[in-house]
Amino acid sequence: MMSAVRQPQKSSRSWIFLVLRWVAALVILGILFHLLPVGPLRNALSRIPLTRFIAVLLIYMVALTGGITKWHTVVNSAGAQINFAASAQCYTSGLFGALFLPSIIGGDVARLAVGISRSPRPAAVITGNVADRFLDVAAQLTLVSLGLILLPGSLPVSLQGPAKRALFAGVLAATVFLGLVVALRRPLLRGRSIHFRRRLAQLKHAIRAVSRRPWRLVFGWLLGTSVQGTYVLLTALLGITCGLRLPLRVWLFAWPLGVREAALVVLLAPFGAPAPQVLATGIVWEGVIITAGLLAGLTAFLLRYLQTRTQGS
Repeated sequence: MMSAVRQPQKSSRSWIFLVLRWVAALVILGILFHLLPVGPLRNALSRIPLTRFIAVLLIYMVALTGGITKWHTVVNSAGAQINFAASAQCYTSGLFGALFLPSIIGGDVARLAVGISRSPRPAAVITGNVADRFLDVAAQLTLVSLGLILLPGSLPVSLQGPAKRALFAGVLAATVFLGLVVALRRPLLRGRSIHFRRRLAQLKHAIRAVSRRPWRLVFGWLLGTSVQGTYVLLTALLGITCGLRLPLRVWLFAWPLGVREAALVVLLAPFGAPAPQVLATGIVWEGVIITAGLLAGLTAFLLRYLQTRTQGS
C-alpha cells in the first residue's frame, strides 16, 4: 500500500522536474531573444540548409557509436558481462532519458536502470558507468587544455589568469576529494548493515577489475576525446555556416565549458564573436542533440523489442 502511494509521488516529482527544466530553458532563450537583435539571428539561422543539418546529424550519430563502444569497454572492464547490443540499449536509453530528466544525471539513471537489468553484476555496471563519466571529464579537460596551449596567448589577456586558476582549482579539488575519501572510509563504513557491506564488497571487486585493465581505460579516454573532438568540429562547422568564424583553438577551449546557448554567448564574447551568430549556432546544435536523442530512444525501443522477441522464441 505504501509503495502504491509512493509511486504516484515519484511520478509527479519527475514531471515537476521535467516541466521546470524546459520552462527554465525557454525563459533563458526568451531573455536572449529579447536582448539580441532578431534580424541578425534570423539571418544566421536561415543560412543553415536542411542538407547541412542532416549531414551534421548523421556524423553525430556515427560519433555516438564511439561513445557506445567506450561505455561497453569500460563497464565490461569492471566485469559487467553484457554484450554490445545490451550496451547500445543502455547508452541510447540514457541519451533519450537525458532529454526529459534533469541534467546528465537523469541520463545516467536511465542508462543504469537498463544496464542493471541486463547484467548479472549490477555493481560492475555502476562502477563502470562512474569510470566512464570520469573518462568523459578527462576528455573534456584534454580539449580545454589543448585550446589553452595550442598557441601562446590564445586566450584574451583578461581570461588567461582566471583560466589557469580554474584548472589549478579543479586539480586541487579532485586531490582533496580523493584524500577525504581515503581518510574517512573507515568511519563512514562503521556500523553499516551486512547487506550494505556485501554491496560494497561487490563494488570494490569491480573497482579492482577496472584498475587491472589500465590500457582499456586509456583506450576509453582516447575514444572519448575523439568523440568529444568530433562534436567540437561539428559545432565549429555549424558556426561557420551561420557566419561565425573563430580559430579552432577557441572552440576547443569554449565548447567543453559551455555548449548551451547562453553559456556559449558568454564564453565567446571575449573573443569578439557576434552574439546572434553564437546563439544561432547553439540553437542549431541543440536541435541536433534533441533529434539524436529522439532517434536514440527509438533505437532503444527497437533493441528492447528484438530482445523480447529473441527471448520469446
